[in-house]
Amino acid sequence: MSELTQEDKQFLLKIARESIQAKLENREPRLPELHSPVLKEKRGVFVTLKKEGELRGCIGYIFPLAPLKDAVQRMALASAFEDPRFPPLSREEFPQITIEISVLSPLRRIKTSQEFKVGVHGIYLEKGAYSAVFLPQVAPEQGWDRKTTLEYLSLKAGLPPHGWKDAQLSVFTAEVFEE
Repeated sequence: MSELTQEDKQFLLKIARESIQAKLENREPRLPELHSPVLKEKRGVFVTLKKEGELRGCIGYIFPLAPLKDAVQRMALASAFEDPRFPPLSREEFPQITIEISVLSPLRRIKTSQEFKVGVHGIYLEKGAYSAVFLPQVAPEQGWDRKTTLEYLSLKAGLPPHGWKDAQLSVFTAEVFEE
């Protein structure tokens, strides 16, 4: 897994913004060219949109399903127009939107919840048909400790607050950058 350069990060942010803008203007995106090999690597990625500091959309892949540049483009569009928690982004809102991209490391299963470090790790819970994820930045932004994070993660998955205790937990890190 390669490190992202500053140029790679700026390129990915441009892809995200141009993809959303093109959709709002009903045209094909004009994507910049960059031939960095890291952008061809399959990586997990989330694109988060914020309006005046508040969440406005966030969708991503936990698993490495697509090359990074393609995943960012798809998840930017999904965050803007398909997040079921919000109406589709409007042209009027777009200038107020900031874009944050989280490029994920591979998941690593943990044996105990003590291995989950708040503010360092993202956390993924699986229990039968139930699953949920929090990016590493979620718990610190909310002011949660480990137990509170795991309780909210359980609720997000559709489980009772203590559902994490007998669920499979995995952690990951993320390289987070924004405009």
